Amino acid sequence: MKTETILEELVDVAERMDIAVRIEKGDFQGGRCHMGGETVIMLNKRHPIEVQLAVLGRSLRTEPLDTVYLKPAVRDALHAIWDDADAADDPPPSSPNASESPRAHAS
Repeated sequence: MKTETILEELVDVAERMDIAVRIEKGDFQGGRCHMGGETVIMLNKRHPIEVQLAVLGRSLRTEPLDTVYLKPAVRDALHAIWDDADAADDPPPSSPNASESPRAHAS
């Protein structure tokens, strides 16, 4: 399924869950916010479609998506976005002596 189609499907899902999705130009990253008592997901029109999809996917993560139908390809894309977000949030593995200076054992 094309990225554009997945984005359209997720916009539809958000709107069925009473979350407005606005795609605007501006100097912002995008994400979930509350405006006038309404939940809104802002996507930056200047960002590549893949970035917009990632922002939308991460913004929907806390929603009860098991209450709405998602096509399997859309659900798979959503889980891939969440896995990527989790990987980016995890600190890199460190070696047991990572805090030591590299010269600590030099003599």
